[in-house]
Amino acid sequence: MIDTVGYFLEDNLVTNKLEQVTIQTIKNLLHIFLYNNVFYYKDQIYTLTKGSPNTMPLSDTLSNIFLFTWQKKILKEIKSKNEFFGRYKDQIFFTWNNGNEEELGSFLQTIRDKNPNVQFQKLIGTNVPFLNAFVENQNGELFTRVYHHPILPRYTLPYVVGHSKLAHGDWFRSALIRAVCYCSSIEHFNLERIYLELTCLANGYSIFFVENNVQHFFGYFHADTMRYLKDQTMYDKFRHDWFGYMTMQYELSDKLQTFNDNDCLIHLNYLYEFGPKCQFNQQFHCL
Repeated sequence: MIDTVGYFLEDNLVTNKLEQVTIQTIKNLLHIFLYNNVFYYKDQIYTLTKGSPNTMPLSDTLSNIFLFTWQKKILKEIKSKNEFFGRYKDQIFFTWNNGNEEELGSFLQTIRDKNPNVQFQKLIGTNVPFLNAFVENQNGELFTRVYHHPILPRYTLPYVVGHSKLAHGDWFRSALIRAVCYCSSIEHFNLERIYLELTCLANGYSIFFVENNVQHFFGYFHADTMRYLKDQTMYDKFRHDWFGYMTMQYELSDKLQTFNDNDCLIHLNYLYEFGPKCQFNQQFHCL
């Protein structure tokens, strides 16, 4: 792993330094981290002899670097054939339309032969579940919807720390946004919306709580009637608006991160969960 990080830095840095730290220094620090990783539990001291805890941010970085070195081979092949590629941590999704299954198996075997430490299982078909999405080729048309794993319990809310009502309200609206982004048909979107509403009701939340969040979701783009319509054309426009909103949010997040990196971002927190927040906003704008 240490050598892999070294090769990665050598290939992607103009000099042998990352800012003011040399590649060799990074390798030395990484050696200390990997070979001196100990923890204390119930009066016992343990050391990690293989791998790295996934709760540490550095573990994700090392994993991404390791995967990047061999996923480049897949990306090169995918790009030359104008296919689609996506990855989340150690799960990869890509399309393969310009060859048969035997050619795909041969291509993956070459990657396995050159990278014996890489172990993977492939799932091939006209429809596949990927993370929380169900993707299907329906007679040449892309069809997607939210995927619910059959083993996981249904109608459950995520565990939250702090004010559960506020947190579950945020989760509910986020789940509705995910539904409209995932579901290509209005029928499956409505089914997912009803499922989310029932989940909140089954866990003790009032009909007012559900209605307030649903109305906020549809009202953001002034599409209140969309909840009761089955017009696919109007739904496609509604989805397009949300995709544009998500793109804007990603761009804003990148800008805020840049401001934060340059110490140009000031955080002002409203300390109270309830109260005259509107007055706080008005006074803030007057400053």
